[in-house]
Amino acid sequence: MKNLFLSVFIVLISFPLFASESTDVILKELNEAIKNKQHYVKIKEERIANFKKIKSENLTKEQEYNYNKTLYFEYQKLNSDSAIQYVKKNLKIAEELRDKELFNLAQLELVTLYSSSGKYRESEAILKSINKKSLPASLLPNYYISYREFFEHYAANSYSPEYRKQIGKYRDSLLSILNPNTLDFQINRIQQDIFIDKKYNDPKKQLLALLSKTKEESPQYAMITYLLGKIGEATHDLEARKKYYALSATSDIKNANKDNASLQELALVFYEIGDVDMAYKLTQSAIEDALYCNVQFRTLLMSEVYSIINTVYLEREAQRKSELQIYLLCISLLSLFLIVAVIYVYIQMKKVSRIRSELYETSQKLAELNKDITETNSQLQESNLQLSESNLVKEEYIAHFFNLCSTYINKLENYRIILNKKATAKQFDEIYKILKSTTLVDNELEELYKNFDIIFLNLYPTFVKDFNALLIPEEQIVLKQNELLNTELRIFALIRLGITDSVKIAAFLRYSLSTIYNYRTRARNKAAVSRNDFEEMVMKIGSKALKV
Repeated sequence: MKNLFLSVFIVLISFPLFASESTDVILKELNEAIKNKQHYVKIKEERIANFKKIKSENLTKEQEYNYNKTLYFEYQKLNSDSAIQYVKKNLKIAEELRDKELFNLAQLELVTLYSSSGKYRESEAILKSINKKSLPASLLPNYYISYREFFEHYAANSYSPEYRKQIGKYRDSLLSILNPNTLDFQINRIQQDIFIDKKYNDPKKQLLALLSKTKEESPQYAMITYLLGKIGEATHDLEARKKYYALSATSDIKNANKDNASLQELALVFYEIGDVDMAYKLTQSAIEDALYCNVQFRTLLMSEVYSIINTVYLEREAQRKSELQIYLLCISLLSLFLIVAVIYVYIQMKKVSRIRSELYETSQKLAELNKDITETNSQLQESNLQLSESNLVKEEYIAHFFNLCSTYINKLENYRIILNKKATAKQFDEIYKILKSTTLVDNELEELYKNFDIIFLNLYPTFVKDFNALLIPEEQIVLKQNELLNTELRIFALIRLGITDSVKIAAFLRYSLSTIYNYRTRARNKAAVSRNDFEEMVMKIGSKALKV
């Protein structure tokens, strides 16, 4: 039984918190994020504006390059035109410095921006101008990423399998040079498994493990949840698609990331299940973002989806207008009948006005009486529950008390017999040795605490679990093997039994008063609930489900 409880406990504390969120809650949060997306953009633009204010006139060329690079990263997923502007500034700086490495880095950054904004020829020309063999090892990841993203963006215009092969090829090259311990390597490895090797079970486990360690505000959070949505799509898991695409889209919106693929995927999900209104709303939001950021390949993808959804949406709206006209006609007819009915009711109401007044007064009195009876019943039920619990505790402890008394009488009798024999044999040294030793007392204390633990856990079998639920996860108590309660748990077990005086607790557990005070204070500091309510909540543990 103890092993089963331990297994369940480990599973509960290791289960990710986000698993408890229902899809409906996640979608509600997404709708709120869409409603407030301009707020998130404003926050990011204010952060960029504040960063621009700190620019000094005395920056070196290298410092100005890094300054522009920071702004490039800020604008990359927000406004590609602004990002291109700062990369071009860095190209000029690199030429002035005659630094080939900085020049190549800026070119590779420009490649991705060009390809995402539809400038495929310019992007390809830059890539072909770069000699891979002359690149330092630090720029090889950027080189392979630029090529991979170029083909990913270009594939939006053509569904040729050749482009998919090129994407896989450059991702393989990227994986060969990335550090296997990095998150970028793990995500690219998983992408290769999903899109090239068509593997889903192991990547899903790996993504869920990464998700549990990744914060929602991290850019990787949106990518991880997007890939989980893709696995749901490949395995025909509708709920997983809705849940993870919604999580990904919400994260992108809150990060003011306008290059948002998840909104498009989620729009298709709702279109498939027939929720045209939601599909239309998501599609509009995705197109607005793509146009804002000038992500041409995303706009191209969305335009195909939008034309289909928009057509269905307009047909639905036309149907609604037709239905509305019919409803208006019906309402007009009903209104006419209603006027006649109102006149008839008014005449009848005058006749029964006196009776209604009397009935109302009577009902008010009955309602008040019923309220009083309900409150009395509630108080009686609460009192009965407390009396029942108190009686059960008393019966259990009385039974154990008599048993312990009988046991201790027998032990005292045996102890007396042993001392009597020693005294008769004049073995005074042995008697002195026995009387001086604390072993007996220590053993009896250990037995006392063990009996206390058994009796208490018999009365409140879920005490340890419920107590841990009141603590923050990293401060929860893990008992040693064969240990029922430890000192901290015994202190709060005594509090649960109504012994709240620290002096009495210290006397029972043979600790100093300051030690007991420190234990109680430390536990309140570790509480996941209000410190003032902590001990009151401990005293309520098991109060409605006492088992003897």
